Amino acid sequence: MNKVEHIGIAVKSLKDSEIIFQDILGTESYKMESVTSENVNTLFFQLGETKIELLEATSEDSPIAKFIEKKGEGLHHIAFHVDDIQEKIEELKEKGYRMIHDVPKAGADDKIIAFMHPKSSNGVLVELCADKPKD
Repeated sequence: MNKVEHIGIAVKSLKDSEIIFQDILGTESYKMESVTSENVNTLFFQLGETKIELLEATSEDSPIAKFIEKKGEGLHHIAFHVDDIQEKIEELKEKGYRMIHDVPKAGADDKIIAFMHPKSSNGVLVELCADKPKD
């Protein structure tokens, strides 16, 4: 892992939260995107080399909706950039860590992603992400 790629924050409303984070970070968001496979809308802010990703559920069965129902709005995950995501997944599995995804899938912001189960990482949901391969 070579850097914190982004910090994901679960919110009830992107519209309301965008104003809050613009004020906190002193910058405007640069991208809004829907990830239909996860039933989520995302909004990104760039802060130096790290991004802040706000996540809003688009359906009641979305992982974000379930998270907010259980824990409320707040820190959802920390994402780390890796050069070879499949290699990192295999490395972690060999060391006995539990992965939610054994194979990377499409994520937001032109990334491929895989999540590590929070029971393997002190209750923190860890996302691995890499740049989407160029066609």
